[in-house]
Amino acid sequence: MLLSVQELEVRKLVFEQTYNPGEIDFSFSNVTQSGPLTTSGVAELLEHTGGEIRVQGEVNTGIDAECDRCLGPAHYDVHAPFDLFYKPGASVDADEEEAIDEGEAEIGFYELPGIELEDILREQVLLQLPMQHLCKLDCKGICPVCGCNRNETACNCETHPGDDRWKALQSIATAD
Repeated sequence: MLLSVQELEVRKLVFEQTYNPGEIDFSFSNVTQSGPLTTSGVAELLEHTGGEIRVQGEVNTGIDAECDRCLGPAHYDVHAPFDLFYKPGASVDADEEEAIDEGEAEIGFYELPGIELEDILREQVLLQLPMQHLCKLDCKGICPVCGCNRNETACNCETHPGDDRWKALQSIATAD
């Protein structure tokens, strides 16, 4: 859904959408949408700001990912409100450096004819996910010796962490 600047000049846009899995592309982030993504909110063109757009709303969905420790399934429920501001990209001179304050660091930019709602939703969902995807907080991961999933089977493998910096000297000591 395009949040068109031309339409926002006339009135606020109220949106309430449901996206089925696959309608929003999460493929580059190694996560998949497991259920419907619902969103509702309003977009408005702020007066006397030179084309600044404010988008307020919320997004709700389920996301599946691969656990970073055991490679099993990890599921996340996402319920996130958002309140975003966007300026036209043409308002920024690419050749000129300009100092910005903390508030301006949280402003996005758009190109005409407007902003795609799907792009906003993808960004908001991904921002709600942790950096490391885990199936559970106490996930034991995969054994580096035998490769079994330590959450499913007990592993008796022993690992001896060593300091590789001393290996050269160790071979000299065993030669005597």
